[in-house]
Amino acid sequence: MKVSNILGLNSRGALFTGRYNSRKAKKIADSKIQTDRVLRRAGVAHPKILVKFRTPNDVYLYDWNKLPDSFALKPSRGLGGEGIIVIKKKLLSGVWLTTSKQKVTIEDLKLQTLDILEGAYSMGNEPDVAFVQEYVGRHSTFRKLSYRGTPDIRIIVFNKIPVMAMLRLPTKESGGRANLHQGALGLGVDIATGITTTAIWHNQPVLFKPDSKRKLRGIKIPFWQKILETAVEGQIASGLGYAGVDIVLHPEKGPQIIELNAQPGLSIQLANMDGLKRRLNRVDEMDVRDGVHGVKIAKALFGGKFTSRVRIDDGPIAIKAVEEVKVLDSEKIRHKVLAKIDTGAWSSAIDRKLAKKLGLLRKDKILWKKKKMSSLGMEERPVINVTVFLSGKKIKTNMTVADRKLLRYDILIGRVDLQGFLINPEIDRENLVKAKW
Repeated sequence: MKVSNILGLNSRGALFTGRYNSRKAKKIADSKIQTDRVLRRAGVAHPKILVKFRTPNDVYLYDWNKLPDSFALKPSRGLGGEGIIVIKKKLLSGVWLTTSKQKVTIEDLKLQTLDILEGAYSMGNEPDVAFVQEYVGRHSTFRKLSYRGTPDIRIIVFNKIPVMAMLRLPTKESGGRANLHQGALGLGVDIATGITTTAIWHNQPVLFKPDSKRKLRGIKIPFWQKILETAVEGQIASGLGYAGVDIVLHPEKGPQIIELNAQPGLSIQLANMDGLKRRLNRVDEMDVRDGVHGVKIAKALFGGKFTSRVRIDDGPIAIKAVEEVKVLDSEKIRHKVLAKIDTGAWSSAIDRKLAKKLGLLRKDKILWKKKKMSSLGMEERPVINVTVFLSGKKIKTNMTVADRKLLRYDILIGRVDLQGFLINPEIDRENLVKAKW
């Protein structure tokens, strides 16, 4: 991880949270009650609030026996997961069992609620609001990985684009809470696949779950596409330009937003062994249509790192300077096209006319546009996602669309897509004859 790519506290405040997060949006994120309201209005999935307590009178007058068998009692503006009681099941009338195997009674719940109202767990100890929220529980994927509590997925969303993700797993030390500072595990997640890559515990790299031989790398998080889209929807609904969105996986209902953060922590960089600054700069001021478009951009820009590391190495594939490739059109039909293999170019490119013919230049297919200096001056060139088969190997890549009518080949394969290939500079005479001129 390059030091220059790391986002620090000062940079986060000056360049992102201070610049893109309005005071109104911050207030929404700081209050779980207000977060619930904006998410409900926007139709974004989140755990339902069952009852709110604003005054001590509300506490005394409420019939606590109406509470369900499982629920969570929380402060609206709590910090670091403090003040939360998560009830797993009801033992008998007026007695419940928490996820940490402790018995609580109605009197215990009342006392906890009164403490919340007095501001025992809020910033600056200011008076707060308490509420009871539906119980989420653990998805079966995490049952053997998480200690009692509910794991969550922290996603940094900026400009409608999920930039970085981390899975937080509660441990025995954290008391079943998904809080890194209290001893939870942080697992970096590949944006494209939803597969965990690297992991940290107390800010130190680890390979296995504490006190076990269970690997933390290679865990596939279910509903990954939906998780990313939900995170973006939450960011848009809140009005935050730069947000940390915490998502839980409900066993039956799927991804739900549990919390929004206007100033998300920076440990996610350690979990991913990658810096946020470079990723954020890449998507700053990018024109993003909606959440689906943002997710597509994220997968194109930040995905594939883990996949390339775990791919089986069968040795380099020998190819020549000009190769016949098969390109998938918008209907997933393969088309044979001659491509120039150019190690002098970093990225790949496709002819505008060919891209249009294949149906890849539609508005919904364009990821973004980048400025490029040409002989005609500065011009904007679309970037699209293209799938090609080169010597039998499937390559999903981002290609710049350019006018290549004066060039021999409609496709250029740059070195970013040539990993695992050995290039022979010779050109088959047959392919030379097939060229446009």
